[in-house]
Amino acid sequence: MNGYWQSTVDYLQQLPWLQHMAALQWVFIAYFMAINLSYLILNYISAYQIVRYMREYRANYLPPGLREYQPPVSIVLPAYNEEKSVVSSVRSLLKTSYPEYEIVVVNDGSSDRTREALIEAFGLVQVPEAYRARLATELVKGVYASPRYPRVRMVDKANGGKADAINAGINCVRYPLFCVIDADSILQPESLSRVVRPFLEDRRVVASGGVVRVLNGCTVSDGMLSKVGLPRRLLPSFQLVEYLRAFLFGRMGWSPMNALLIISGAFGVFYKERVIAIGGYRVDTVGEDMDLVVRMHRNLRKEQRDYRIVFVPDPVCWTEAPTDLSSLRNQRVRWQRGLAESLWANMRLMFSRHGGAAGWVAFPFMLLFEFLGPIIEVVGYVTMIILAIVGMVSLEVFLIFLAAAVGMGILLSVNAMLLEELSFGLYSRPIQQLRMFGVAILENFGYRQLNSCWRFMGTMRWLFSRRKRHNWGRISRDGSWQHAPAGAADAAVPQASEGKHQP
Repeated sequence: MNGYWQSTVDYLQQLPWLQHMAALQWVFIAYFMAINLSYLILNYISAYQIVRYMREYRANYLPPGLREYQPPVSIVLPAYNEEKSVVSSVRSLLKTSYPEYEIVVVNDGSSDRTREALIEAFGLVQVPEAYRARLATELVKGVYASPRYPRVRMVDKANGGKADAINAGINCVRYPLFCVIDADSILQPESLSRVVRPFLEDRRVVASGGVVRVLNGCTVSDGMLSKVGLPRRLLPSFQLVEYLRAFLFGRMGWSPMNALLIISGAFGVFYKERVIAIGGYRVDTVGEDMDLVVRMHRNLRKEQRDYRIVFVPDPVCWTEAPTDLSSLRNQRVRWQRGLAESLWANMRLMFSRHGGAAGWVAFPFMLLFEFLGPIIEVVGYVTMIILAIVGMVSLEVFLIFLAAAVGMGILLSVNAMLLEELSFGLYSRPIQQLRMFGVAILENFGYRQLNSCWRFMGTMRWLFSRRKRHNWGRISRDGSWQHAPAGAADAAVPQASEGKHQP
């Protein structure tokens, strides 16, 4: 048997395609070194910026007497089949400490009771309001307002997808700044003030984004986050560490260079007129949030304007993460496809004459490491395994490569966790920190590799089915974080006296 196996191995080693694969192993090793060196540089920049930020802004941003100087903001909540969470999200927004704002919920043709739940919870009635269709959208059936909650309105429209719903909301908003928030998300009372702060400090700012964190395991009572906790299940726990790494190290690292290419669709603030000037959100992509920011860079660079797109690390938006593999797979495939669509549609930004750091650094990084990364990583792992089996790579070299890849992933995850605890400290209990440390290690053994496979699938679907119609995607929600006492909303939320600047 051993002789047969050895003869088979000898035969395989002579195959030309296997010899080519053996030559490629050095390409994979070089790529691995380059991507991790880049991540380490981003880590260093992010750590420095967060420590500096916390030193300057640890206290509340504005004294109470100066809060009235903050610009009014319109909050847009696109909602499709969100009956389990949309009411809690609106109640959370009604309790924000921001002085002047409105909430525009866009029901995008939901097939569940999203529309009815909003009408019942806030006493919405249809009103004959003028609707300026500055951005083309699917048919708007009606606009609803609440006599009890003057800040709340709802746009009821035919289904057109998330980007179409946001565009309908932009058509309806009254204020120069608008903030997009997912309908399954919860804001802390100070979050809106902090994410708007860059607009007050620097007139060049056209967009600002905040941190999104995992809501699973927390407790929300009548729209207010009453307890910060960790997810009980393993899958949301992996995503918690992943979110920390993506936001605190990824986006914080690009912001100082004005090279931030992504502001999360779950929590971002934009100048309305600037968004309308570039045609609003694209409806033919599933990555409408990234595409909008990249197009803003491309157009503002082309016009040679002095602008800033920034990331602020402490305005927190809490969102429910998928709890089953099917929903998570669909989400990651969609995200990767959206990344591919955004990069392809804005390829002229890369190495453009006035591209700046966005075009010369961030865009090539995204193309090489985020778009091509899953392909190279999956092919690299498969190649190394095959070469190790046929003896063209020694077992020691393969194990060293695997240990280095896993070790670097653990280092990045643990660094993100430690920086979060040193700066914001939302998970301060020792048992929470121990669990997070364990998850930061465990996620590198299977979860990250599975995530790479899903992203590989997303890239392949983009390559071979570009013309397929896009939709919201199906992600199951359990809403287990909600603990809203019946009848408590009317007593807890100010009604006609919400603010002295009523529209």
